[in-house]
Amino acid sequence: MFKANISPLVAEQYKRTKLFISTTKSGERVIVDPTLTVSRVYMYFYLFINIGALVGQIGMTYSEKYVGFWLAYTLPTIVFLLCPIVLYFGRNRYSRSPPTGSVLATAIRLWRFAAKGRWHLNPIKTWRDLNADDFWENAKPSRQGGENRPAWMTFDDQWVDEVKRGLKACAVFLWYPVYWLTYNQLNNNLTSQAATMATHGLPNDVLSNLDPFALIIFIPICDLLIYPALRRAGLNFSALKKITAGFVTGAAAMIWAAVVQHYVYKTNPCGEAASTCTDAAGNALTSPLNVWIQTGAYVLIAFSEIFASITGLEYAFTKAPKNMRSLVMSIFLFMSAISSAIGEAFVSLSADPLLVWNYGVMGVLAGVAGLLFWLSVRHLDAQEDILNNLSEGHVDDHKH
Repeated sequence: MFKANISPLVAEQYKRTKLFISTTKSGERVIVDPTLTVSRVYMYFYLFINIGALVGQIGMTYSEKYVGFWLAYTLPTIVFLLCPIVLYFGRNRYSRSPPTGSVLATAIRLWRFAAKGRWHLNPIKTWRDLNADDFWENAKPSRQGGENRPAWMTFDDQWVDEVKRGLKACAVFLWYPVYWLTYNQLNNNLTSQAATMATHGLPNDVLSNLDPFALIIFIPICDLLIYPALRRAGLNFSALKKITAGFVTGAAAMIWAAVVQHYVYKTNPCGEAASTCTDAAGNALTSPLNVWIQTGAYVLIAFSEIFASITGLEYAFTKAPKNMRSLVMSIFLFMSAISSAIGEAFVSLSADPLLVWNYGVMGVLAGVAGLLFWLSVRHLDAQEDILNNLSEGHVDDHKH
């Protein structure tokens, strides 16, 4: 309930939807693109999420180590209970979209209406007809005529275009379970890998904080330096190109982890039984490799989040119909749950002596998925500006 709604609430504080001309302090007239502004809003939203992650995870790790689990659970609970109070007292400061009721049923009816007469015994013909250029055009209210227009069709043509765009966004999100499969290695297998290396007194679960730390550093660098430099060079690093880059950097992170794991096995006294290696007295024996060589994997994962995760939030917001933003955002977030379910199929690889295979398989999956993703969405990338500048649609719902 919180995650699917807080993201649209944050971006809705910015009210511009169309390109406009502004004059800078130096007198230069520039075109301001609201889509880029929303992208920037989500980058700093994600930055603050990771400030919380860094402070909380490091603070609670040491709270548990030096005081006890009771403190590590009590402090976050207190902080968490303060948040509804902040939302309540700040409610009049926020720009809030009034509730309009669920339009999911109307959107499903619209799709069924558009798909009528397009189902055939031949699956190839069915696929072609369901993806034909006139699929949505023939379902627009203006095409029905006064007498033939169904009573439930209480929306305008522009809303049909918005639903079409929202469904295209949901099709993009169907690739995300593979991405999250790669990302999830950060919180389990990479933490276990750190325990088999020379940590020099650091708790092995502290190393995972390199990810939020890298994000705090590189989000402003991307926003202030890298992205503007690409735009000045005439390179359109669009949302779908960023997501593709996220798959590639995620694959690179897994390759890094696979190489580290190979050398852990090579240098550990017990070879490929690194995670259970102990001496005669029961003391754990680790590889002499310094745990900080994991840094590359965490930095690459951080870049993949900047490219794929943040852009996913932006894409869900900008492509959804205004009265379906929370729904489309929840579909984007639901991909993480699907990824966790798929991850159960790879549990057998998450133990010695198969961990090199685990990271290798994740890297290959992310790399191949990134390639297939780009091939499947490059036509959408060419329509990016058109999709971003659709007119806002309207739905009449007498019950709300």
